[in-house]
Amino acid sequence: MLELMARGGMRIGEVLNLTPKDVGDLKLTIQNPKSGKNEEIVFIPRKVAERLRGYITMKNVQPDQKVFPITYAAARVMVKKAGKLVGIELRPHDLRRHATTYASRSGVPIEIVSKVILRHANLSTTQRYLGKISDTEATRWIENL
Repeated sequence: MLELMARGGMRIGEVLNLTPKDVGDLKLTIQNPKSGKNEEIVFIPRKVAERLRGYITMKNVQPDQKVFPITYAAARVMVKKAGKLVGIELRPHDLRRHATTYASRSGVPIEIVSKVILRHANLSTTQRYLGKISDTEATRWIENL
């Protein structure tokens, strides 16, 4: 669940509403997303997709059942506990921000981060998600130009 938010840039509600029939090879179909569209596609790394399919099989989740049958409140508690384990304060949406910053700093073009990972209609919305850049990091990138 946490990995889908941190690697796929998914919102917690999107993760909680997933069913096995929404799970494709390397992509997930989000039904009734926040955008107002009927559905949106989320691309996930192969290892995450394999773990998700393995989890669905292990738990014997039926096609129309939710993969993670827990409440939003329970999911928030899980995220907070995971943060405590590594010594940070963590909220569900922080994982979506992490996906954005990680992709951006790994060299993924901002257009892909915005339109594909976060599924934003506007680049300016995406820019709010990007983490702060230190002087050291700025210098490193400028040197690479």
